Amino acid sequence: MHPNPAFRRTPRETNIAFAREQGFGMLAVGDADAPRLSHIPFILGEDGTLAEFHLVRSNPIARLLKAPCPARLAIQGPQGYVSPDWYGTDDMVPTWNYVAVHLIGEVELRPVETLRDLLDRQSAAFEQRLAPKTPWTTKKMTPDVLERMMRQIVPCAMRVDEIEGTWKLGQNKGDAERLSAARHMDAAGLGQEVRILAALMQGP
Repeated sequence: MHPNPAFRRTPRETNIAFAREQGFGMLAVGDADAPRLSHIPFILGEDGTLAEFHLVRSNPIARLLKAPCPARLAIQGPQGYVSPDWYGTDDMVPTWNYVAVHLIGEVELRPVETLRDLLDRQSAAFEQRLAPKTPWTTKKMTPDVLERMMRQIVPCAMRVDEIEGTWKLGQNKGDAERLSAARHMDAAGLGQEVRILAALMQGP
């Protein structure tokens, strides 16, 4: 996360909305040997204070959760290289623009009795994005198959105490330089992600 305060002025509500919309991030939990990382889908409460997800029982992070653990959930958005030639000004240097939000707090296992409800709410949150498709639900599964699957995973929750958002979009450049770089990025044919980043650099 870039420390420049120019990139870290995004309102908390915007960071929460971004994290919720992405719905996928990298969970990091400390271990004696090295940090443990896991890429997970999650659902985030309206006020951003609770992230919920499940882990496979064999996941090393799940094995660490005999007690609540400090954790960080990193959510990445669009990112891309910025050539100094695109600013139209001398003495610029290459950089990388990006959007990232970190949820910081404590993660713990939840009672196994809450797992079915969590799975139903997770699938509902993502299935609604596919409307008008008829939503998939766990009721479509054969009961014994669902039960077997559920024995392999555990429900988890992360209490979010802090949210850090970095929106590095060239705010430390003059408007002319930033907009010039955004136009060049948009025209470079580098894919949808870079075009989204370019649009963010141009502002609302």
